[in-house]
Amino acid sequence: MHLISDATGETLNTVARAAMAYYGDYQPVEHIYALVRTSKQLARALTEIESQPGVVLFTLIDTELRTQLERRCAELSIPCISILDPVIASLAQYLNAQSRPQLGGQHALNAEYFRRIDALNFTMLHDDGQHAEDLEQADVILTGISRSSKTPTSIYLANRGIKTANVPIVPNIAPPKELETVTRPLVVGLIASTERIAQIRKHRLLAMNEQGETDYVDHGAIAAELSHMRRLCSRHNWPIIDVTRRSIEETAAAIINLMRERHEKEDSSS
Repeated sequence: MHLISDATGETLNTVARAAMAYYGDYQPVEHIYALVRTSKQLARALTEIESQPGVVLFTLIDTELRTQLERRCAELSIPCISILDPVIASLAQYLNAQSRPQLGGQHALNAEYFRRIDALNFTMLHDDGQHAEDLEQADVILTGISRSSKTPTSIYLANRGIKTANVPIVPNIAPPKELETVTRPLVVGLIASTERIAQIRKHRLLAMNEQGETDYVDHGAIAAELSHMRRLCSRHNWPIIDVTRRSIEETAAAIINLMRERHEKEDSSS
């Protein structure tokens, strides 16, 4: 697959991977060309397409570059797809307005961009229970035992502009009092199966060259941690998400749905 973009290529990458998920028996080989804005840059991509033919997906605003790419792909009998065309055309028809494309417009330094940067800074500062004194400023607080995907999920949410803190639940150590007294943030407990937690923890110990057996990877000890975690969430009426078979994206989507449901309830009661 050849992905050609005049911006960062993030949109193309997302669409290509979503499409390839429907073809699990095939392993895509991606050739990515970002910031293609001149004929010379496009020529390099075309040379590689000619030598290694494959489906071409593109997002190009410049009409000359687009025409050049489409013409050459037609000559080579290679599929060439502008992934945004159907959406843009539908919007133009619905809005009865002509599109005004802006190069890299989705990455403009606007208020939304800076909101995401602010969220990411907050999330990195409040990783692993740090700075618990201002947890009230978070939009979401993720809590759970070690290796329950708190940090990667937090970072993913931050990239969506959601200020996320995460607080670990550690055996024989009380969680920070602020976790149990916050009112503004949505607190979500993350759990996974005993087997999954043990597997991830063992890999972590191997990466650290730790060979000894400890309660950290003991199934009985992990089960006790998870049981304590469930009781804590039940006591505070915090929703729980089992991440055993969920990707980070799926977990984040479930959390965003919980946020929306919470906001809807608050709006209906006000």
